[in-house]
Amino acid sequence: MVHSILLICGSVRAGSVNAAVIATVADLVRTPFGTNTYDGLGGLPHFNPDLDRDPLPVEVAELRAAIRDASALLISTPEYAGAMPGALKNLLEWTIGGVEISGKPTGWINPSTNPLRAEKTYASLATVLRYTDATLVDGACVDVPVSRQSIDEYGLVRGELIRRAMSRAIETLTQAIV
Repeated sequence: MVHSILLICGSVRAGSVNAAVIATVADLVRTPFGTNTYDGLGGLPHFNPDLDRDPLPVEVAELRAAIRDASALLISTPEYAGAMPGALKNLLEWTIGGVEISGKPTGWINPSTNPLRAEKTYASLATVLRYTDATLVDGACVDVPVSRQSIDEYGLVRGELIRRAMSRAIETLTQAIV
């Protein structure tokens, strides 16, 4: 059986550092694990509890199927105005009505170079993920500062120390799968 990690970028901005982190994680994951990158963040409808029933909006059904089919989740998100970006919070709100995240090993890579390291965003993310019953994996929820200068022309992080720190987080997350 091939296990896959669903990679979720909390930024809708093209060329973001978080997108580079997600692309780098996809590059670092090795067999027998695979990755799928969720790219529907910007197209999800605004959460509305009245729509959280069958038939679900197509975008929401696709999101939940991607989560259901994944063995684990890994998220990288920026901090906007001292909090989690609205688009990521919207995605997580759509998961509350389902059970797909329940028990799913979950980690994150926080690439902020700010001295406070987006702590409010990741504290909020942890709160919401615990509410969804995700299994937060110690050692797979890490701060790995990534400067824009360490991203190459292909959108991948090239700093060897940074890549090693990401690899350790991935290894810890994959150990929680099996």
